[in-house]
Amino acid sequence: MPELPEMENYKFILSQKIIGKTITSVQVNREKSINVSPEIFLNQVQGQKIINVERRAKHLIFYLENGNILLLHLMLGGWMFYGTQEDKPKRTVQIQFTFGQEHLYFIGLRLGYLHLYNSRDLVEKELSDLGPEPLDLAFTLKSFEALVVNRRGRLKTKLVDQQWIAGIGNCYSDEICFHAGVLPTRGIENLNSNEVNTLYHSIQYVLRDATKHGGYMENPLYKGDTLTGGYNNLCKVYDCEGQDCPRCGHKILKGSISSRKTFYCSNCQK
Repeated sequence: MPELPEMENYKFILSQKIIGKTITSVQVNREKSINVSPEIFLNQVQGQKIINVERRAKHLIFYLENGNILLLHLMLGGWMFYGTQEDKPKRTVQIQFTFGQEHLYFIGLRLGYLHLYNSRDLVEKELSDLGPEPLDLAFTLKSFEALVVNRRGRLKTKLVDQQWIAGIGNCYSDEICFHAGVLPTRGIENLNSNEVNTLYHSIQYVLRDATKHGGYMENPLYKGDTLTGGYNNLCKVYDCEGQDCPRCGHKILKGSISSRKTFYCSNCQK
């Protein structure tokens, strides 16, 4: 499932590709992927210019010229492709936006969605329960320490809690714990001040590094895309079961925490 770095990468690339362009045509092949009737969706979206693309947590937000907003959550298996009809991957497309000769294809939206909102509903209803953005300047060590105070639960479970901190999921929770040298099974209430400090800086480092390398999702966003998925081979523990730990040489283990697959090194993570 795309997490903060993947969606930030999509935001960066799509901002260059579609901001200022008009959606000349809309095709909805799966009505369950939208939250209004196809007629309303087409009426409000077709013919509109994209004026901005932003990210919040694991969501991508498309701002339209008429004041409406499209909220995208790719969920498990969702991805996008931008290009011509000839370049389109041979995959089922749930929604398609046309920009002249090029198209933005929304693929794999079986669990994901592209919903239409006005700005008030988006802020007050759909995104109101999200936690702070970990890469915002306002997310300081002091604010992170305040989040940890009087909290309980296993570290992995807290890191993927979108109401606690927004944007971290299965992959980066494991990578952050590895970078910080702490086990994802640790109780957050048992972390000492040095470990909290280290964890904060690991959150910053891992998310920024993964974003810089295009995240771990492998499908290119456009033909010739060499950035997207660049972090996939840089993961230290995620999906690395049985491989040697890059820090100590012991085997990477796979476990389960709250029904989530979890990868870690039992030797150098404490």
